[in-house]
Amino acid sequence: MSEATQLSNNDLIKEASAVELARALAERLAIAPNDWHRLKANRQAQAKQQVVSALVFLLKDEPQEALVRLQQAVGWLDRSISAPPCPAHGDRHK
Repeated sequence: MSEATQLSNNDLIKEASAVELARALAERLAIAPNDWHRLKANRQAQAKQQVVSALVFLLKDEPQEALVRLQQAVGWLDRSISAPPCPAHGDRHK
């Protein structure tokens, strides 16, 4: 990456709001539909997705929604929850 590109990226980060940055991170960590089968049981990926989603809600002053996502992240990490059935196929691909 060139110095000019790096500088412009740093400027973009400085100009973005915390919510915008959190949303960008949420988009980056979201499990895409075509990756769902591959990552459905990946506890780290699932927890990361939930934690960053919680951060977005918290920054938008929606603590109850944030709490729900944080509880789900903890559930992934402590193994108290598992992947739901495939959204496209229902229970057929358990």
